[in-house]
Amino acid sequence: MSIPVVLTIAGSDSGGGAGVQADIKTFASIGTYGTSVITAVTAQNSIGVSAIQELNIDFIEKQIDSVCSDMKPVAVKTGMLFSKEIITLVANKAEKYGWQHLIVDPVMVSTAGDHLIKDDAVASYVEELLPRSFVVTPNIPEATRLTGLKINSDPLLRKAATEIHNFGVNNVIIKGGHDVLSTESIDALYDGHRFTYEKLPRIDSANTHGTGCSFASAITAYIANGNDLKMSFKLAKNYVWNGIKNSYQVGEGSGPINHMWNNTQLFK
Repeated sequence: MSIPVVLTIAGSDSGGGAGVQADIKTFASIGTYGTSVITAVTAQNSIGVSAIQELNIDFIEKQIDSVCSDMKPVAVKTGMLFSKEIITLVANKAEKYGWQHLIVDPVMVSTAGDHLIKDDAVASYVEELLPRSFVVTPNIPEATRLTGLKINSDPLLRKAATEIHNFGVNNVIIKGGHDVLSTESIDALYDGHRFTYEKLPRIDSANTHGTGCSFASAITAYIANGNDLKMSFKLAKNYVWNGIKNSYQVGEGSGPINHMWNNTQLFK
């Protein structure tokens, strides 16, 4: 028996709802074997982030080489890349190992509003990492930071997606979960030629911690299982939506989604 190996390069969430912890849960629930490279350690819970400790760049490199030289991940997802040095390292490793399916979640701000990237690192995303990605998955605040556009309409969302695509990205998915004025949660995929939308009813829930991490990880896992991007997009949207719908409260703030909702033996 074999199972697709996938890799997350991201920060650790001590609260377990986002970051590497959310990625590994998502990978496992969708039938892939998750490996991890930790870039930073956070002290956080459902309320917010109280501290961030960036890991030594040489140690991050050793983690990447240890996994990739032996386990050969078929798809790689990035999350919290705290500094420009880490982004440059990941971009160089993407080229070295020939990652054809690099899913970049440009984590910049947490659900609670905490900044998860240094200010001088955004340019490194645009210049070094995004051109090596298969798909990038910013939410609306992240797309705004990448483009400078205040996205409050579909035409502006399309303009932002086009600008991000022009950075050299193959595919752009802008997540619309932050558009609280809409009764639907609408995500848009742009492949350089056309837009594809995935829409589901908005769920009134505070348990949305780690939705962005889980969405990008779900895309990674579905691609590793042989699905094309459009189907992976649809399945990932459904996975996160059901994770929110079937969530449970952990902590006093924004709780996690239920990553295991699709396991019929758990959380009935």
